[in-house]
Amino acid sequence: MAVVVRSGGGLYTYERALARAGLTPVAGADEAGRGACAGPLVAAATILSERKSRQIAGLRDSKLLTERTREELYEEILAKAVAVAWVEVSPEECDALGMHVADISALRRAVLRLSTPPAFVITDGFPVDGLGVGGVGMWKGDQVAACVAAASIVAKVTRDRIMTAYENDYPGYDFAVHKGYCTPLHQSHLERLGPCDIHRMRWDNVRRATRVVQP
Repeated sequence: MAVVVRSGGGLYTYERALARAGLTPVAGADEAGRGACAGPLVAAATILSERKSRQIAGLRDSKLLTERTREELYEEILAKAVAVAWVEVSPEECDALGMHVADISALRRAVLRLSTPPAFVITDGFPVDGLGVGGVGMWKGDQVAACVAAASIVAKVTRDRIMTAYENDYPGYDFAVHKGYCTPLHQSHLERLGPCDIHRMRWDNVRRATRVVQP
């Protein structure tokens, strides 16, 4: 079945095109934390309403939004979406599986956790098998499909909150600031304090870090 996507239709274009082909509801899935060397990987999936009154203005790739705007859109997504689900993959599981396998597994689990089963799934970046329905992996999907953009916001906000909460458990690492990503600030703390329980030990910079406190 051919699906015609009309240009210039905005971020909901793909959902509308799939709906015209009878593939509805459409779920979008994305992750946050793949590139971090500490903390969990979080994947989220969303199904947005087809009703214009429940469409969400301002959806974009979460990385292109300010923290305040992400938080506001997160609350609006939870209030207006047909279904939202997310999963957390621990650092230990990321180490055991490798990041690509952990990523695909997390996206799959998030979609399968949705309270409303989708008829089609758009995942950011990579195609995901085992969903029981058709789907497509879309490069930069969070910039061209509303449901994926919404999932990226849910995943990002959820993970940021988790990392901020770790600030109290692991003082001195500034997890609330860098969120576990490999920034110069994070690396300086890692080299001073050594890895903690939520670091991903398969990362080279983490393995090299010493537990000896530098003066």
